[in-house]
Amino acid sequence: MRACKALIRHCRFYPIDSVLSLGVIALIIWVLWASISWIVQAADWSVVSSHLPLFASGSYPLDQRWRPLLWISLLAALTLITLIVPIKRGSNRWMGMVLPWCWVFMIPLGLVLMAGGLGLTPVPSRAWGGISLTLLLTVCSAVLALPFGILLALGRTSDLPVLRHSSRLYIDVMRAVPLIAVLFFGKLLIPLFLPMQLEINQVLRAVVAFALFAAAYVAEDVRGGLQAIPETQREAAAVLGLSPLQSLQLVVLPQALRIAIPALTNQAIGLLQNTSLMALLGLVELLGIAQNLLANPAFIGRHLEVYVWLGALYWLFCTAMALLARKIEHSGPTLNGRSA
Repeated sequence: MRACKALIRHCRFYPIDSVLSLGVIALIIWVLWASISWIVQAADWSVVSSHLPLFASGSYPLDQRWRPLLWISLLAALTLITLIVPIKRGSNRWMGMVLPWCWVFMIPLGLVLMAGGLGLTPVPSRAWGGISLTLLLTVCSAVLALPFGILLALGRTSDLPVLRHSSRLYIDVMRAVPLIAVLFFGKLLIPLFLPMQLEINQVLRAVVAFALFAAAYVAEDVRGGLQAIPETQREAAAVLGLSPLQSLQLVVLPQALRIAIPALTNQAIGLLQNTSLMALLGLVELLGIAQNLLANPAFIGRHLEVYVWLGALYWLFCTAMALLARKIEHSGPTLNGRSA
């Protein structure tokens, strides 16, 4: 009753604001109702449901599709375990030690399953595609970009002029160049600098190009974390007898990386979304699968269903990455020694 009276009083004294608010609410309700009605009644989802294996693994050989599907399933299961299981309570404390190694192990496992090895039939990288290729590009690029970005951040804050200026030059150049130009460089120009007998496949070239580009942004995020650490932390480490290297490794860098986690999460999400550019360079990731599928005359006019499906997939992946980053951010002590 009191809320109704407050609403009536607000409408009486602020009629224009009330009309605008009611109009916006009505517009939102109409958009949601129209979207749900289209999804449930008007949309033809057969173009998606009949090609789910294609979205998952691309043109991977039919008799070997269990390999990328297995890797995607393991990634999904590990993500759920990481998000659901508490890692700092009682008997589950050991999960905090096991889970990081499981995540590290997923990278070589994915490469072995996709490329072949350990008795598996070799599959060339040109047959990789879909969700498996998108996740592989994102994970491998991030793993390479993070340590390289940390080194660039340390070089940018170094007292050595040559190291500081060279790191700054690299970061400024990479941030001034569009990503698509870097990808074209990785695809077309890198082979020109290699010996004739040495050939790098397209997936590896894409991973290197993504990592070189993302490292510049990672470096600035880590540098922001380093600048947020009070000088008293270094002084306290020196009083305890730690060398500058030990102080950096044990005191400064862990806290800086924890501070930089939100910004690094944004970079990882952007890296995932930017893998869609690889469709322009011949790699058939998620967007490339959609483009090839819509080129089929049988699916003319089904663009909206396909792109809504792709948007839902990217939203799911990005949300999972954000939740994982939040779990990491809240799983350890902060600067004041308390849990975040």
